[in-house]
Amino acid sequence: MSRFIRLAATASILLCAALPAAAQDDTLTIAVTFGPNAEIPDPRVGYNGWMSNQTGVTETLMGIDYDLNLYPRLAESIAQTAPTTWQVTLREGLRFHDGSPVTAQSVVDAITPISDEDHPAYNARLAGLLHLAGITADGDQTVIFETNSPNAAFQWTLSAPGVAILGDASADFPINATGPYVFREAIPDQLYRVEDNADYRLGIPGFDEIHVRAAADPATAALAFEAGEVDMVINYPETDFERIQETGALGFASPTSRLYFYALNADSGPLANPLIRRAVSMAIDRQGIVDAVLSGVGGVPAGAMYPQSSVWAVETDVTYDPVKAEELLAEAGAVKEGGRWMLDGAPIELDIVTYASRAPLPPSAELTQAFLQAIGITSTISIGEYGASRDALAAGEADMFLQAWVTLPQGDPSAIMELLLASEGTSNAGQYANAALDQLLAEGRTTFDSAARQDIYAQVQQIVAAEAPIIPVFHVAQVVVARDGLTGYQVHPIENYWITHETRFAE
Repeated sequence: MSRFIRLAATASILLCAALPAAAQDDTLTIAVTFGPNAEIPDPRVGYNGWMSNQTGVTETLMGIDYDLNLYPRLAESIAQTAPTTWQVTLREGLRFHDGSPVTAQSVVDAITPISDEDHPAYNARLAGLLHLAGITADGDQTVIFETNSPNAAFQWTLSAPGVAILGDASADFPINATGPYVFREAIPDQLYRVEDNADYRLGIPGFDEIHVRAAADPATAALAFEAGEVDMVINYPETDFERIQETGALGFASPTSRLYFYALNADSGPLANPLIRRAVSMAIDRQGIVDAVLSGVGGVPAGAMYPQSSVWAVETDVTYDPVKAEELLAEAGAVKEGGRWMLDGAPIELDIVTYASRAPLPPSAELTQAFLQAIGITSTISIGEYGASRDALAAGEADMFLQAWVTLPQGDPSAIMELLLASEGTSNAGQYANAALDQLLAEGRTTFDSAARQDIYAQVQQIVAAEAPIIPVFHVAQVVVARDGLTGYQVHPIENYWITHETRFAE
């Protein structure tokens, strides 16, 4: 029995108890480590749009293909007609799930609330990315977007899952969208259920129903899969991937832009000093973590935010140099006494926080703890929920927050960099501030020349490497398993898409 199976045997099996006794070919049951947060999760709120987009309920004006190229989705075309004006022409014949037509005005009505602070669909993150001055309908097929300032990332932002095109809601269609599947039910933190849209414009969907069920952790989902109670597991534990395929399961593993990284408390405590942040970075053996945690499934040490396959990647040394790390600690004014590094008369002690919904996170934190101990820095690890970990870092109650993000969620680098690194970034929990970096991010947003933008974001990443407000650890392949016979599925590099109308079990 593998170590993974022994550990999994101790996991909660509440998921299993809630599942049907056997899978049916007309129903696809997927296990993931997160669930909906409301009975009717508005796709525009928070990150709800990811689930509705992944299950084929909602669609966006633009999309990202499997080569990270932008393409018109519900839009027929998009054109920039002035520095702050974009014209979107809709495809002919689009209809919502209730049969009503998709018009330019319905697009206006769907997107406008995202930027309205008084509307329940308000989303500060998306509002900041869209930065709209106004949106109007020009006839039935044309939508005119006005941005407050030139925004080179605007057309990419229209692919964000939360910028979903929705019609009027009703009791029968509480999420009235356009995709191959129709939303039917959500049980918070447990279930997201959809049914097929037989009138879908691109063809009849492959399943009558799709059930997405939340598992307590990856081990619980894996147990449910082995018991035959789910058909598919998204983010299956890497350590068991080879073995499960030997049982006849299908395995999918493909590189994505998901980065495992530490966000650091740059505002208070020892990591407010960039020299100590760099020392911590150099003390981490990234290759050692990849080898131990990912079991050869897929993952490469990361020195920067974007994988080398991306046009936004920069060449950075992934340096593991504990000797240099100790030199930086000494340069920062720390003194080593009795094998421990002291700063201002007190030992350097770091609080590491993370969460368990992605299998590699806890063991990566444990290995980091060991690497830090090897150079004389003591650390503690707390494993909780994502939100609690983020809040602890923001409150100065933690020093390092290990997390996993898709760094190109709309195919463009501006969104994540602004969220994580800008002084006013809504996800800058470590409160890092750098005026030069802020200026570069502003230039990246307003620069339309591709080569110039690549240079700008390369400069941003060089600042990040020099000051280490975040510490990239590794880029990872998404690992998925499914029961034999599943066709029409592949891992998407930004993980925004799971199921298309072509996904089905072979007859």
